[in-house]
Amino acid sequence: MKFTVEATDGAARAGLLELPHGRVETPVFMPVATCASVKGITPQVLEEISYSLVLTNAWHLMLRPGVEIVSAHGGLHDFMGWQGPILTDSGGYQVFSLSRRRRITEQGVRFSSPYDGTEFELTAEISIETQQRLGADVIMAFDECTPYPASYEFTHESMLRSMRWAERSKQAHSSEKSTLFGIVQGGMYPELRSESADSLRRLGFEGYALGGLAVGEPAELREAILDASVDLLPADKPRYLMGIGLPHDIVEAVYRGVDMFDCVIPTRNARTGFLYTKHGLLRIRNAVHRDDRQPVDPDCSCYTCRHFSRAYLRHLDKCGEMLGMLLSTIHNLYYYRQLLRELREAVRKGCLDDYRQSFHARRRESFAGQSTSM
Repeated sequence: MKFTVEATDGAARAGLLELPHGRVETPVFMPVATCASVKGITPQVLEEISYSLVLTNAWHLMLRPGVEIVSAHGGLHDFMGWQGPILTDSGGYQVFSLSRRRRITEQGVRFSSPYDGTEFELTAEISIETQQRLGADVIMAFDECTPYPASYEFTHESMLRSMRWAERSKQAHSSEKSTLFGIVQGGMYPELRSESADSLRRLGFEGYALGGLAVGEPAELREAILDASVDLLPADKPRYLMGIGLPHDIVEAVYRGVDMFDCVIPTRNARTGFLYTKHGLLRIRNAVHRDDRQPVDPDCSCYTCRHFSRAYLRHLDKCGEMLGMLLSTIHNLYYYRQLLRELREAVRKGCLDDYRQSFHARRRESFAGQSTSM
């Protein structure tokens, strides 16, 4: 991997990430392909929207279909028909999300499969080996994602265990074809975040992620932790904020110096009728769109907005037609791609703060308009 910061504007950066399967301009948003598929869309359409990097989940893929099957296809790229770069999550988020199905020890985590109840163990070594065999361009150290709220003592113990797992992850990493990122933990305690970042810097990773956020904490607390954490990460390495995906949160994180993002929000919301526009969030299921001949966003040039009306999308949604979910997913992913392009261009032109203020002003106007119409 090679990472180059090409422009800065305050703390924000515009850069280039060069990986075995392609080049990625940053800041970048990664659509989530948990089980080797971005829900509701084909790899061809992702390429047409100009996405360059997707995220898959090693934990799910090791259970279904199994690493052996993916390896027999030559790795994830051929298996899922996506030839661009791929980042794999290590399974650390499942340590948080499947807390009722796991038991943590110093060695690793003992899980009960949500698919058939089979018990299996995931360790730093197994996670790294799995990700390497999947053939991902970027792989993540195995960690424990701390819940919110959590006491200082619990969070400190969890963070230290994640740092020991990070060291074991680095020792297990043996593939020159993959880049290993370390993950900063420490919950909502700035001093623990600092201690975690110090440990990871001493180990020396090619990229650094901030984990354990967007787990139920208030937005104000999350931004405070982000303010205290970004400067702890090396300036010459990519910075990845895991699991953050609301547009306004992305804008604020880019402003603070983050380079990479992932989230299921754009695709999940598309399937439930929530569409993003420059003028706010549009709820396609609302009755006001029953005979609305406008596109979702008159300022958008995606395939959906160029060819179909709000009335048609509402009709498809009401009928449960798969095409409705596909068209809505195309639109939301296009919106996110365009948002990141605009943020990158604003950094290059040195006008990110103006862009940020304008973005939030439109968002406030949208909220005010929604309140008036209620």
